[in-house]
Amino acid sequence: MIASDVAAQIGEFDKNGFLVLPGLLPAPFVERLTREVDHWVDSGLRQRSIDACLRPERSPLPETVELEMTAHGELVVFPPLLELLEDTNLLGPAFVFHHLHSDRRPSGAPGKPWHHDYEQRPQRHRRLPMVHVLHYLHGLRPGMGPLAVLPGSHHEVAEKNARAHLGTDVLPGEVVITELPPGSVVVLHSALFHTRRTGDTSATVDSGRYMIDASYCRTGEPWPPVKPYWRRILAAGRERRLGHGRWAELFEERHFGAYEPDRAGRAA
Repeated sequence: MIASDVAAQIGEFDKNGFLVLPGLLPAPFVERLTREVDHWVDSGLRQRSIDACLRPERSPLPETVELEMTAHGELVVFPPLLELLEDTNLLGPAFVFHHLHSDRRPSGAPGKPWHHDYEQRPQRHRRLPMVHVLHYLHGLRPGMGPLAVLPGSHHEVAEKNARAHLGTDVLPGEVVITELPPGSVVVLHSALFHTRRTGDTSATVDSGRYMIDASYCRTGEPWPPVKPYWRRILAAGRERRLGHGRWAELFEERHFGAYEPDRAGRAA
């Protein structure tokens, strides 16, 4: 049963373009994911995955992809989340996994200018929804850098960097998410403009900013891949039999178009 506040957010998703799910991930699951993020970053796997996107002609394919890590794979098919995404106000019953990024940033790290993440080139319509699911493993606190979103901006047909010239400036009508408990999740319509502001270095923070970003999109027309080794990522999901038999189309290649090399690294 969906809590009344979550149901209300889902009902307003088309209008606002985001919803907040505090503490959705259980603490033991968060601990397992945290260990995997630390390994992903500290072993250099994250950087090698980025290099393979930015400089594919000079960088070998990464020896491991995120979906091959046990807890990360489980996160992508976390039933409470996918059951929410099945709501017709979000993606509906037919959707596919798009990509996954995992990172740990130090407290007070630089922000990221206003942008959106809807994969379409050129940007021309919003007929099919795509969502980015931001998993904040340790929650959010002022020193980690708040997330600011611009409600309703997902209805604009604009290029990803259309507001980048504004940096991380405060915009009229924005909503700022500064504090969340551990295991919280924010679901964004991928076309929603948002920014990560610089953390407050004067605030006391006991851990880095752990965030895993998973993306899904409604089926209906081919979606552009963002990594040159996208087929390997989808194959990992199929080989691990992720989805519990319920989301049979989640890792099927037929929902994607051709990879365009000059897109490399944009989402890494």
